[in-house]
Amino acid sequence: MTADLRRSILAAIAQDGGNVAARLAGQHEVSRQSASAWLAKLKQDRLVASSGVGRGVRYRLVTLAQVRQVYPRAGLREDRVWRELIAPRLGDLPANVRDIWHYAVTEMVNNAIDHSGSKRVIVKLLRDALNTTVHVADEGEGIFLKIQRALNLYDPREAILELAKGKLTTDPAHHTGEGIFFSSKVMDAFDIRSGILHFMHDERGADVLLERPASAPGTLVLMRLANDSPRTLKALFDQFAAPEEYTFAKTIVPVRLAQHEGEKLVSRSQAKRLTMRFERFQTVVLDFAGVEEIGQAFADEVFRVFRQAYPATALLPINMTPAVEKMFKRAMQG
Repeated sequence: MTADLRRSILAAIAQDGGNVAARLAGQHEVSRQSASAWLAKLKQDRLVASSGVGRGVRYRLVTLAQVRQVYPRAGLREDRVWRELIAPRLGDLPANVRDIWHYAVTEMVNNAIDHSGSKRVIVKLLRDALNTTVHVADEGEGIFLKIQRALNLYDPREAILELAKGKLTTDPAHHTGEGIFFSSKVMDAFDIRSGILHFMHDERGADVLLERPASAPGTLVLMRLANDSPRTLKALFDQFAAPEEYTFAKTIVPVRLAQHEGEKLVSRSQAKRLTMRFERFQTVVLDFAGVEEIGQAFADEVFRVFRQAYPATALLPINMTPAVEKMFKRAMQG
């Protein structure tokens, strides 16, 4: 069984544990008996397990590693969490994947240590044959409320927009504000849950804001990455660096995060909220996916007023609808 075939089977099971043999047979144009033999081999290797019989059999990925540790925050160091809890469970993964986990875990644990004010930091790892997932949780004020208070924002949802931009920290003397930005971009899935808000960077590369039915204390960060991911930290950092430089000079901002539920982006105040801190970057890519239209005042503030005030920052709009593009062109002619 090739590595690609094994991954295809594992992904099919992760998606849906039912009717797996028939689905694999159709997908790979083989007999159902051949597909069943593949599944039997993965069961023998203890990578998958099944329950039920006949056409009612269901498969699941076996948990290969699972660990959870509660640490007192006072005196905790992020490298200790990495060395004693996480690294030993990832030793056989490719070097690029271990490097990504080392970066993301230490950044998220350090955030909890330095910013949460929580008495405890809880770290959990789950690994199967396809993916590894790590949770980092605290019982503090909550990241969105903390950012809202520090930046004097009107709504905690605005904190998520600021996180999506990058270079955001409530302690600039000790932090660059890059950890969450780069960790979210390098993972297959990256979620932050705090209060009633849920910020999710999904597998398509989209930033999504959801509201949960009940408020939860503290902050929970969930990260998931394929065990055979081809990504590298260097490629990610290069993507957001200026040419011939090693600085964090470029960002991609999902404009829809500035659009609260039921609102349209029409006012100058909304535009000022969107462009806050843009001047810290050389290039800002404005992703208008999910935004159907914008108002004249909003477009003028972003593409004329801000551009005149900060000519060193280039604004590059993408994924514009015809209505958005019309307003963009109108503002650029002003």
